[in-house]
Amino acid sequence: CCALPQKPALETVRSSLRLLNTSAYRLQSECRKTVPPEPGATVDYQLLTQQVIQCAYDIAKAAKQLVTITTREKKQ
Repeated sequence: CCALPQKPALETVRSSLRLLNTSAYRLQSECRKTVPPEPGATVDYQLLTQQVIQCAYDIAKAAKQLVTITTREKKQ
C-alpha cells in the first residue's frame, strides 16, 4: 500500500512542523501586542506589522514545504 517516507523526508517534515508551530505561536503573540498593555501606552504598529508579516511568511513557507513533501511522497 504505502511506502514509508525516507529518513531525510521525515526530518524535513519535522523541521517544517516545528517552523509552522513556532511561527503560529509567534503570530499569536504579536497579534496580542495590538492591544496596549495599559491606557495611554503606545504601540509601534509599523514594527508590529512587519513582525506579523514575517510570521505569516514563515507559516506559508512551512505549509508549502509540507505540501511539497506530501506531493513528492504520493508520486513515489
